[in-house]
Amino acid sequence: MLPGRGRNGHAARPVRLLGTRTAWTPAGDGEFFCPGCGGDRNFQRLTGRRRFTLLGVPVLPRGETGPVVECAACRRHFGTDVLDHPTTTRFSAMLRDAVHTVALAVLSAGGTCSRTSLETAAATVRAAGYDDCTEEQLNALVEALAADTGRVHGRPCGAGLAIELHEALDPLAPHLAPAGRESILLQGARIALADGPYTPAEREVLATVGAALTICADDVTRLLVSARTPS
Repeated sequence: MLPGRGRNGHAARPVRLLGTRTAWTPAGDGEFFCPGCGGDRNFQRLTGRRRFTLLGVPVLPRGETGPVVECAACRRHFGTDVLDHPTTTRFSAMLRDAVHTVALAVLSAGGTCSRTSLETAAATVRAAGYDDCTEEQLNALVEALAADTGRVHGRPCGAGLAIELHEALDPLAPHLAPAGRESILLQGARIALADGPYTPAEREVLATVGAALTICADDVTRLLVSARTPS
C-alpha cells in the first residue's frame, strides 16, 4: 500500500497497490428460497473471473470462481446448493401432494371405503391445501386406482404402492423437521383408525410411509400406538 496526504496535510487512507477483483457474469436466473431474506426471491446464477489489480486496475487473470447464486433482493451470494431447497410455493405443493398420496394409499389398503374413513381423509386433504376435495372424489380415485392396477381392497398392494409413496415422500422428507414427518404419518394413521382398528394392510402401508419419511421402525410403532389414544 502507498500512503497519501489529504488536502489539509493529514495522512489519507492508504492506496492499495495490489489486490484482486472478481468480474461476475450472469449464467441463469429463477426463483429460490433465500436463506438471508427468509423467503422466496428471484436470483441470478453468476460465474466469475478473478484478476490481479494494480492500483485498482485489473491487469492479470487469476482464474475462475463460482458459480454462486445472488439474491436479487439482499444481493448476498450463496453456494449453488441453496437451490436444492424448495421455494415456499414448491414446498407447499409437495406437502399437499404427499398428504393426498398417503390418504389414497391408506384408503386403498383399508378395504371398502367407509363413510367415516372418507370423511376423515377428505378433511385431512383439505387441511393440506386441496380445498375442494370431497369424499366422493376420493372414493372415485380409490376405485379408479384399483381398476387400473388390479389391486384388491384390504390386501397389501405390493411394490407399486410403495413406489408411489416413495415418489411423493422421498423428496419432501429432507426438508421436514421430525415433528413434520411424524405429523404426516399420524394423519394417515387417523384415517386408518376412523372405521376401526388397523388392518394388516393398513399397517403395512403406514410402515412404508414411515420408512419413506425416514422414521425408524420403533418410532413408527410408537406413533401408531399413540394415534389410537384419544388426546
